[in-house]
Amino acid sequence: MFPKRLLALARSSNLALSLTILFGFLSGMLTILQAWVFALIINDVFLNGFTRAQVWQPLLGLLLIVLVKAGMVWGSEVTANMVAQRVKEDLRARLVSHLAALGPAYTQSERTGELSLSAIEGVENLEAYFSQYLPQLVLAASIPISVLLIVFPLDPLSGLVFTLTAPLVPFFMILIGRSSESLTSRQFETLRGLSAHFYDVLQGLTTLKALNQSRSQAQVIANVSDRYRDVTMQVLRVTFLSALALELLTTLSTAIIAVEIGFRLLYRRMDFLPAFFILVLAPDFYLPLRLLGLRFHAGMNGVSAAKRIFEILDVPPPSAPRITSAPEAQPAPPLQNIRLEAVSFTYPTRETEALSQVSFQIPVGKQTALVGASGAGKSTVANLLMRFVEPQAGNIWVGETPLAQIPAPAWRQQIGWVPQSPYLFSDTLAANLKLANPAASPEELLLACENAGLTDFLHTLPEGLQTRIGERGARLSGGQAQRVALARAFLKNAPLLVLDEPTSSLDPALEAALQASVRRLMQGRTSLVIAHRLSTIYEADQIVVLQAGRVQEVGAPLALIAQKGAYSQLIAQTTP
Repeated sequence: MFPKRLLALARSSNLALSLTILFGFLSGMLTILQAWVFALIINDVFLNGFTRAQVWQPLLGLLLIVLVKAGMVWGSEVTANMVAQRVKEDLRARLVSHLAALGPAYTQSERTGELSLSAIEGVENLEAYFSQYLPQLVLAASIPISVLLIVFPLDPLSGLVFTLTAPLVPFFMILIGRSSESLTSRQFETLRGLSAHFYDVLQGLTTLKALNQSRSQAQVIANVSDRYRDVTMQVLRVTFLSALALELLTTLSTAIIAVEIGFRLLYRRMDFLPAFFILVLAPDFYLPLRLLGLRFHAGMNGVSAAKRIFEILDVPPPSAPRITSAPEAQPAPPLQNIRLEAVSFTYPTRETEALSQVSFQIPVGKQTALVGASGAGKSTVANLLMRFVEPQAGNIWVGETPLAQIPAPAWRQQIGWVPQSPYLFSDTLAANLKLANPAASPEELLLACENAGLTDFLHTLPEGLQTRIGERGARLSGGQAQRVALARAFLKNAPLLVLDEPTSSLDPALEAALQASVRRLMQGRTSLVIAHRLSTIYEADQIVVLQAGRVQEVGAPLALIAQKGAYSQLIAQTTP
């Protein structure tokens, strides 16, 4: 199955792949011609007594053949690299686009390091498959057959020896390759685990240091590295064994040709010219088969990587909207009341529903807070509103317009998203802020920083807005990173805010300092706050209580407290 899908990837490079095979085949034919001209020169000089002046034309022809053959080899390498590069670019683009289509619902359930390995190293491993193994598969069949067509008329006995010994090379290659394939798969699986764990450790290095667990994790990485080294050594052991077996087979086969030709020359039952020609050509007859065996192991790395890549590509994206979307160019309508009607959703990797028959309204210009225990479905509601996933049942309405009819890019332009852990790139502070508004002027950037309470911190930076802040904001504190996220929201100035309570992971002092900026951001906007601390939502206009994916209560805070229902129980549980 996988080889067929890999071959399908090469269809976009049919011309380059055909040229690679053609150049390789012509190089093989020139090798035959080179052996014949060389045999002629040796025959004329040593048996016919020709002088250098008499053989200068064949020598010049031999030089020309060598140069043209070198050009064919060069052309084959160039076109093979073109095939590999084009396939890698296309596959990586497909993989990244598919991951984007799968959205956070899929990527949050996977390990970032493992996905990065598949997209980078996994795709790179396919280069040897397309540039070496695939063309050699054709050449290993075409060149030996061409040699046999030339040798059989000259000497049927040598042709018979070639015919009987040649199948031994692929036979042993397949025999040894079976164990090599399983070991190569184990090697890539171990590398995936090592990459995923190492990336997770790097991301949580600060926390590990704070908890004094960095040494224990270093030992875990060392153990995984040892396993990867052991598997790699097993793969190399099989690879070298395969190379030894193939070299031994081809050497013995060539020796058989030399012995049977030598005896017939000794007893004058064969002319020197065809005998020497076949003897010179014998190593080149087995060379394509030997190269196939060597490149088979390089191709196996690509096949192992492709299995995981195709597993990701086979994951179906979130179900498409059940209402036909409008053209992408159509702008989103003005923001109105947002209404969820009997919305249900189940993640592909889970059996229980994340949301079940959820219905409530988000009034325009008001603050709505979602509360509930972990796993109640709060983040799923946010993902639905941001169109990362689509409802599997029920509908979401914006005024009287189904949300599914609004183009997702246009709808997202109306949303400001402030997560708990904002992602900051290894770039300047200005570049990270401009993700919200690429056309923002320096004055707009400074105003957003002022509204988010970043002005004092900005003055301490050596290059101001042009200071690089490191991957994931490595040079920033938690509070500073949250203020950058708030500044993005101010800069975007979207009418709808979705906040995954950005102050919940901070200490009380920082939380109190940020609350003023958060309130300033929400002023005059429609806001949906995913609340983790009930102390932060007393000013909300509406509370929606979720339990196990269902709406338990909806109402104003004081009214829900007076009902002494689910919201009152949550307050009682969190009140010391």
